[in-house]
Formats: sequence, structure tokens, C-alpha cells
Amino acid sequence: MGGHLIVQLGRLRFLHLGHGAGFAWRIRGIRMRGRKRAKLRKFFARLGVRNTKNWLCSAEQFKANEMVPATGSQASLASGYISQAGLGDQRIDTGNIEEAESSLRDGVCLNYEEARALLGRLEYQRGNVEAALRVFDGIDIAAIAPKMKVSITRKIGRHKPQSPWDVPHMSIHAVSLLIEATYLKAKALQDLGRFKEAAQTCSIILDTIEPALTDGLPENLGLGTDCKFLETLCKAVELLPELWKLAGFPNEAILSYRRALLGCWNLDASTCTRIQKEFAIFLLYGGCDANPPNLRSQMEGSFIPRNNIEEAILLLMILLRKFNLKRVDWDRSIIDHLTFALSVSGELKTLASQEEELLPGILERKERYYTLALCYFGEGDSLVALNLLKILLSARGDPNCLKALLLASKICGESGGAYAEGGVSFARRAIFNLNSGCDAMASVANCLLGISLSTQARLPSSDSERLSRQCEALEALEKANKMVEGNDYQVLFSLSLENAEQRKLEPALRFAKQLLKLEAGSNIKTWILLARILSAQKRYVDAETVVNAALDQTGKWNQGGLLRTKAKIQIANEQLKNAVETYTQLLAVLQLRTKSFAVGMKSLKGGQDDRSLEMETWQDLANVYMSMSQWRDAEICISKLTAISPQSASRWHATGKLYEAKGLYKEALGAYSKALDREPTHIPSLVSTATVLRELDGRPLAVVRSFLTDALRLDKTNHIAWFNLGLINKAEGGKSILEAVECFQAAALLEESVPAEPFR
Repeated sequence: MGGHLIVQLGRLRFLHLGHGAGFAWRIRGIRMRGRKRAKLRKFFARLGVRNTKNWLCSAEQFKANEMVPATGSQASLASGYISQAGLGDQRIDTGNIEEAESSLRDGVCLNYEEARALLGRLEYQRGNVEAALRVFDGIDIAAIAPKMKVSITRKIGRHKPQSPWDVPHMSIHAVSLLIEATYLKAKALQDLGRFKEAAQTCSIILDTIEPALTDGLPENLGLGTDCKFLETLCKAVELLPELWKLAGFPNEAILSYRRALLGCWNLDASTCTRIQKEFAIFLLYGGCDANPPNLRSQMEGSFIPRNNIEEAILLLMILLRKFNLKRVDWDRSIIDHLTFALSVSGELKTLASQEEELLPGILERKERYYTLALCYFGEGDSLVALNLLKILLSARGDPNCLKALLLASKICGESGGAYAEGGVSFARRAIFNLNSGCDAMASVANCLLGISLSTQARLPSSDSERLSRQCEALEALEKANKMVEGNDYQVLFSLSLENAEQRKLEPALRFAKQLLKLEAGSNIKTWILLARILSAQKRYVDAETVVNAALDQTGKWNQGGLLRTKAKIQIANEQLKNAVETYTQLLAVLQLRTKSFAVGMKSLKGGQDDRSLEMETWQDLANVYMSMSQWRDAEICISKLTAISPQSASRWHATGKLYEAKGLYKEALGAYSKALDREPTHIPSLVSTATVLRELDGRPLAVVRSFLTDALRLDKTNHIAWFNLGLINKAEGGKSILEAVECFQAAALLEESVPAEPFR
């Protein structure tokens, strides 16, 4: 009987090679005892097959008259095929043979599909991909899928009593064999580069099994420890989205990922983790905007992602939580991808929270503190970030950590005030630790030193100290620019800005144009700086042309700052009606941004900046209407300003200006006093208070002088304060006349180079 089995395998091989199709191969009455059992073992050994238990099903399902005898030529072919198979791997899995023997005690029968599955697997294991594919193509999986569904349903115990009209079911071993054959067919198509066909073939597995697994597979199907059914199913679930990606169908890949994660596939922890990670990576970097998931059911109030970023963040946070609960091994790339996702979505505080929740020892202490400092600095909590960096740079940490020194210097330089000195110190330490290292890093350190020195120069100090720091700042920035040969955006911007503030407008304009060319007009800040420098040169038409060019290249969403600069230039050029129209456009943009921020996850943090810009817009509009003597419109603007921030210094200053324009000096003085109560260093209120006090009779000139000197101590370039101080000195007469002349000269010189709006 063993010889007859070999002959039938050879006949199958013969038909596979193109000499016919559509046969059934039957073996009946094999009794697995004594020498016959040994003969079957030798047969499988000659085939080089390790797993036999999935090939066999009961012979009682078929009739004896369906047998097809083998011819002599077919037997000869079979002998040749078996001899070739014997040249391969001849190792035998004894456990699998015993499983097969157990299934064959009463009889055996391999039908057409199962036999092809067997031969196809052999061909694929030997690397004959095309031959394996030809074998697999002979299996009509669509025709036998109903039987497979019924068999799985019956096996897991969710079925009705069998009736004579039911579809005949198959053994679970046969189902496993055919599922594996379909999976290997998909792999063969993948190897041949036919990715779309591979994905369609692989999806057949899921479509066949999914309806029977509404509640998942039970832990014990009675398949034995070596059954590949669940293993093949997990592989197919994991393979399908990868095939769709290779085929160039990103939407189908996303649906397959969701199907894998939401279905009842009994995936093991490692497989589920891999799928979640790969899905998150595809959502972040795949370049496809996925539709939000349509969940059939979810808990009330549960979070449902609305875009790629949100869905990727959710997956990565689930993976991070699994690690914190010690359910999966640590994977450093997870926190790296989460850092990127939360950064681009503007959720840096959430990132900081995730970093803080990591188990101790996962990240190095230095890296942890530095990352947290970046997060808090990005969220505007500069003090917290600086304290973290100080801990990192302490004696117990790493006092010479270059990136921490640079970040600390940047924070101090941008914070201003008392922190400026610390910024200078951190920058000098960074330069000292470089030791003739990378020019790019040395350029960054010198640039930060220049920024901190410039900030320090703006603090109240003597004229000699201020001039000394300004010279040092320019020297450091020029050194930084030479190190990178004029190819660093931040260095050029800082250099242009510092020259402009020192009223060195020609070099400032040269650096601004160089920067604009280097950036190819991609940075709004550069356009605005260039327009301000041109306005300081009284080239208002050119300045407005620059702003219009920037507006043409900028979307509506980001036009707020450009429109305000344009309106300021129009006011300086005495085009008040045009300025009103520009401010109207600006308010429309701000309204659009406010509505957009209320929908979905914010892609950038702009809420606070928008609020500040709206306040400045209403204040500017109020001043324009006052210049036009339109008191009612000015009052409306002030009411809008009051609604946004009722106790702000700018609101009380605008109210005081309205009273002053109407000649109500006492009411104006009261409003200015309230502004200074809220913000004692509010320079416009200091100057306006001095102006009103000078208008009121009986006020000591020394009091008026004190307000003006306070304003000039904070801002040496305020030409209005210099002019009013000159008027005070002139009124005092005597020796103060010479001081008055100097004040008027300073006011005239500064007014010639005053920009339409401050450079910073």
C-alpha cells in the first residue's frame, strides 16, 4: 500500500506539470501496524517532510469508485520525483509522524486540494517559488471556503445541531493545511513582486476565518501543541498590511492594520506589539491622510483619534504603558517616535509627562533632564527648564555638557532681565569647553553669547557699560558669522537685528537681504525685519512692497504679523484709511485662527500669541480713530480691548490716550496711573504721564523729569521721551538750556531712524 501511495504522489506531480487536472487521490484500508507503519515512516523520510499531521483526513468521506488507478508511466514519474525530494533535507519530526499515524489508524485519504497544498509547501521550502505558485494556483480556495468556515465554527463549539443538508465539514488539520497553503501562496507572490495579488490572496485567509471568530479562538482547540493553525493565522494578520504598503495602497494598509488590532485573532503579545509599532510608524511617516477609524462600539467618553498624528500617539502611548507594566520588552524607538509625534502636534507637556512616567534607569539621567528641559522650554516654562538644566550642570551631574550649556544660554538670553548675565556665563563656559572643536558648534555658542550680551545691554546701566556690551555683542555675532561663512539663518538674523537696534541701518539691511536670499523667502520673521529696516530709512513704499510680496507667498493662516506691520507702515506714511482696512483684514485672520484652534488637535501653539496680537490690533485701531477724531469708533475699539484684558496696562493706556485727546487731562492721568500700577515699567504710560503732568499747571518739573528719565533708563531710543525731556530742560532755563539742546538733537537723530514698529 505504501508503494501505491508513492505512485499516486508521482501522478499528482505529473498532472501538476501540465498533463491534466481535476483528479482525486484516495487511499483506503491502511492499517498502521508493524511493517506498514515503518514503510510510511520511510516514505515521509524520503520526501524530506517534517510535518505530516495537517495533510490527512478521514477516508470515510469518499467513495471507493472515485479512485483513479496509476499507470506505469505515472509511477515512473513518481519514482523520479521522490528521488529528487530525497536529495533535500531528510530530517524527520518524529512527533509529527506519530501525530499522522494517530490520524491514520482507521484509514487515510488526501483529497485534491490537500495534496496540492502538500506539494506546494515542499516546492516553496526548497526555494522553487514559481513551481510552488503553479501548484497553489490549482487550489480553488473560494470553493472550499464555506467548508472551512463550518469546520472552524464546529470546532470552537458555536454551531447548531448538524442536519443532512449542512455543508460537509473538514477536519481542523485539513483547514490548517489549506490556510498555510494560502499564506505560502501570498508569500510566493510577494517574492515575485506581485504585491497586489499577494495582498488579495492573504486577505482571503482573514475573510474566511473572521466570521467564525466573533469571540476569538478558545485557548485549547484540541489541535495538539504542534498545530500551525493559530501560528499561520497570526502571520497572515501581520503580513496583510505590509503587502498593501508594498503594493502602493496606503488606505487599504491602514484598514488592514486596524482590522488586525480590533479583530479577535488571539494575537500573542509580541505580534500585537509589532503591529502596533509598525502601524504608528506608517501613520507618522507614510505620507497618507487616513480617515478617522469608524469603531463599531466604544465606551462613552472614550477617546477616538481624528487624524494620523492622534492615532499614532495613541498607539505609541499604549506601547509605552505596556512597557511600564512590564508586559513587553523595552524598545527605545518607541519613545523616539512618540517624541516626534508629540513635538509636531505641539503637545510638549504631554511628552514631558510620558518621560517622567518612565521607569528609573531606562533613560540616562543626563538625557532625561535635557529632554524635559526642552519640553518645558517649548511650553514656555522657561524657569522650570532652566532649573532642570542647572541640576544637570551641577557638580553631581555633567558641568561640561555642551548642549545643556547652549540651551541654558539660549533660555537666559531670551528671558532677559536678571537672566541675561547667566546667559553670558553659560555661553562663555560652552566656548571654553569646545577646545577648538566643531566650527558649527562654536558659531552657535558665539551667537548665543552675542544675543545674551545684547539683552544685557538693554538693561538699565551707564552709557559706557551699555556701549561696551553692544560692541561685544556685535563682535561675537560677527565672529559666529565668519565661522559658518554666512550660511547660518539664526546668526544672520541676530546680526541684522543687532545692527538695526544700534541704528546701523546699512549693514542691517545688507544682512537682512542676505538672509532673505539664503532662506528663499520662507521665513516671515525675515520679511518683517526687512520691512522694518526699510521703514526706518523712511522708504515706506519699498517697505510696503516687501510686505505685499511676503503676503503673496504666505497662506491666510500665517498673515497676522505681516498685516500688522503693513498697517504700521501705512500709519507712518499717513495713510490712515488704508491702515483701517488692513487692520480689518487682520482681525478676520485672527477670527479664522480662533475658530480653527477650537477644532481638533492644535498643530502649533498660537493661542497666547493670537490673544496678544488681537489686543495690539484693537489698541492700534483706537489710536488711528483718535488721530481721525472718530471718538465713537475709538471707544468701541477700547471696549473690545477691555473685554479681552480688562486690567492690562495697554487697556488703561489706550483709555488715557482717549481722555487726553478729548482734553480731559485729569481723567487721562488717572488712567495712566492705573496702567503703571499694573505694570510699573510700561514705557508708553511713563511718557504719557509726563506729557499730561506738563500740561497740568502747578506740577513740579522734577516729578515730570523723573517719569521721563525712568522711561529713558528702560529705552534709550525713545525719541518722544528725549523730546519731552528737552522741553522740561528748556522750561527750567539757565544751564539746562544746553541739556535741552542735546535732548532735542538726540530726539531728532532718533526720529530720523525710528522704524514703523519696534525692531523686536
